[in-house]
Amino acid sequence: MALAEEFTGHRAHLVAVAYRLTGSVSDAEDAVQESWLRLAGLSEEKRAAIRDLKGWLTTVVGRICLDRLRSAPARRERYVGQWLPEPVVTPLSGAAADDPLDLAVRDEGLRMAAMVVLDKLTPEQRVAFVLHDAFSVPFDEIAAILGSSPDAARQHASRGRRALKDAEPPPRASLAEQQQILDRFLQALLAGDVRAVAEVLHPDVMLIGDSNGKARTARQIVVGADKLIRFFFGLLAMYPADALTSGRPMLVNGDLGLFIPAAEVPGKQRLDAHLEAVAVRDGRIVAIYDIANPDKLTRVPAAEPGTPRPT
Repeated sequence: MALAEEFTGHRAHLVAVAYRLTGSVSDAEDAVQESWLRLAGLSEEKRAAIRDLKGWLTTVVGRICLDRLRSAPARRERYVGQWLPEPVVTPLSGAAADDPLDLAVRDEGLRMAAMVVLDKLTPEQRVAFVLHDAFSVPFDEIAAILGSSPDAARQHASRGRRALKDAEPPPRASLAEQQQILDRFLQALLAGDVRAVAEVLHPDVMLIGDSNGKARTARQIVVGADKLIRFFFGLLAMYPADALTSGRPMLVNGDLGLFIPAAEVPGKQRLDAHLEAVAVRDGRIVAIYDIANPDKLTRVPAAEPGTPRPT
């Protein structure tokens, strides 16, 4: 019982490590559960030899996640369209929940824009960078996970750091600023005001859609304000006019997002459920992440009583 309680005390940390490494809530939970099974399976003598249980568990989770990352390319080849990290969705009120990720996503390193950038790294770079820079794991322990020398582990982290610097996501804007910008965008879109929409979008804005072929979204990345404006006004012609106003604001990896429920309207195409997350830079939307894969929307919380909708 004492061992289980001690493990539970480290669970939130381990889930945060695993999610930042894999970008998948389910993979993160599986990795943490596997670390518990490995710990529980040790003899009393071997458990007694563990001087730093948190460090030991972090190393085990890192090794499990590295295996997942190395198998990811094969899984991605079978994935239809673009792939986005599985979102961590919490109520706008920030109400406490049992999920340890609810607290972890307050860290800027777990916002969607940062997770997307992490996905550009090799498995070795991601493990070395995340474990060292985010969780202060020594390079000799990272080397043991990677099966390399400490110098090689240090080099992997350095290369990952440089790659991230070249594609550094914007810092997290305040929720008040995010709300203001999202409201302006939706109001302009619903009013059909092309100029006002353009003023809210960064010239190099991009949209990444993720559906795995199970819902309608853009299969290729859409880049540029002009293309995105045409894309959104095309959607308004296809779907019910109140589709956007029916959206429920929620926190997506700690940032403001919008969940649009599925809808059936006679004479219009069926609207699939979508979760929209945005990244803001210099007062404009610089990225929109459209998550429509139903497998990644199973954890969207129910609407809160009295939750306001964007106007």
